[in-house]
Amino acid sequence: MKLPGQDAIARQADEHLVTHRVKLPRKTVERPIRQVAKRVVMALLVLVATALIVYADHDGYNDNSDGSVDFLDAWYYATVSLSTTGYGDITPVSDAARLTNIFVITPLRVLFLIILVGTTLEVLTERTREEWRLNRWRSTLRDHTVVIGFGTKGRSAIQTVCAQGLKKEQVVVVDPSGKVIDAATADGYAGVVGDATRSDVLKRAEVHKARQIIISTQRDDTAVLVALTARQLNRGAKIVAAVREEENAPLLKQSGADAVITSASAAGRLLGLSVLSPSAGMVMEDLIHQGSGLDLVERPVIKSEVGKSPRETEDLVVSVIRGHRVLGYDDPAVGRLELTDRLITIVRATPGTQVAPDARPLPLD
Repeated sequence: MKLPGQDAIARQADEHLVTHRVKLPRKTVERPIRQVAKRVVMALLVLVATALIVYADHDGYNDNSDGSVDFLDAWYYATVSLSTTGYGDITPVSDAARLTNIFVITPLRVLFLIILVGTTLEVLTERTREEWRLNRWRSTLRDHTVVIGFGTKGRSAIQTVCAQGLKKEQVVVVDPSGKVIDAATADGYAGVVGDATRSDVLKRAEVHKARQIIISTQRDDTAVLVALTARQLNRGAKIVAAVREEENAPLLKQSGADAVITSASAAGRLLGLSVLSPSAGMVMEDLIHQGSGLDLVERPVIKSEVGKSPRETEDLVVSVIRGHRVLGYDDPAVGRLELTDRLITIVRATPGTQVAPDARPLPLD
């Protein structure tokens, strides 16, 4: 089956002019005025220390005006030395002139150094710090979640996963739009700007070390190419993808996706259910919205539930996962619950509700 626009996507994937970069969430920095004030205070402390050092050894200095160096001379020497002005044939000889150099000229020189040198150092320091953060991020990132496409579907998917305990530091968003990535980093996620059909872009997102990959692109053909590339880079990751057309779901599964959600069909079925039974539609919508009302969660069987039937548990059990099979709660094959089983249950979501750390939301067809 050939998807619409597949040739165009393939040609785009072959282009080498696509720019991509990694963006980490920005940390809160101090106001510029406060930063400048700190620099001024530090410069003044250095000036005071230098003046005290000079005065402590004033016998080793010579003043061409009177031959001796007092405390004021030490301050003057410190100011002209730290400001790199130096001294020579033109030197202030009166106290008033030297006081002017100390309290007027030197602050202006310090301010000049802050603006000229300080700004340059700040840029270099920021670049070094950002490079260090990026290298540290790459070295520590393991078993994370990669979200391809940060539109409505991608944003909702990652909000659902984070509601179950996933930290934002463990999420990397990939999107070709720089503005979308800026929005993602503003929310606390790391982002990579680029075309996710390219392997080098996915490598920047550390896909080969990811635990799960969510594909929520706007086009089905793009989702297929992304799934192929992601599966080639990571054989063990769980890949969940969304498609618009139901006929493209089998192709996406063949491309390496473990689960495929048909967004258009799911929305259509929800609309039809709401027409037939508005109350049932409200319940289904409540289940879809994670963190409020009723939630559909997957959790392990606890020791107190071993040997019981699904109906005898405190939670409302929908299905039982045994091995690689998903069995209905009333399936005769379930029998009694085993310690290795996992339960898909409906629970009441409240601020005090604690979900098992390894609980994962169940994708809805």
